[in-house]
Amino acid sequence: MHALSPWARRAVAWGAIGLGLATGAWAQGQWWAPLEAKALANAVSGVGNARNLVDANCMPCHGDSGRGDGPAALALPPPKPADWTSDRVQQQTDGEIFWKITHGRGVMPAWKHLSERERWELVNYIRSLNPRGASLPQPR
Repeated sequence: MHALSPWARRAVAWGAIGLGLATGAWAQGQWWAPLEAKALANAVSGVGNARNLVDANCMPCHGDSGRGDGPAALALPPPKPADWTSDRVQQQTDGEIFWKITHGRGVMPAWKHLSERERWELVNYIRSLNPRGASLPQPR
């Protein structure tokens, strides 16, 4: 995949601002997945094509390293894109992360059009960014 040109990054940023203002994203609080999402089991191993999906779809907001510092993130109203390397994200179950990818919220689009396998591979990719390499939380 090719990196976005500076013009495309600006267009994404301004589009995100408009979407954020139109949806009232600035008024959203903590994002909780429903309890049943915690128990969703990830039966997919590996990241497959997830890096290419991230480059094409997630990088403008979540950044090259997944820290929530992409070019569009600077222009977004709160809540800012999640830092995938943070404890806040890494301590969620795979099912919670999968649910959030699937359903989206505010300026974070729903990615239901991606196959279930691709969404689980995105979860695995996010897990690969864990800076501590700690064990992953298990559903309770």
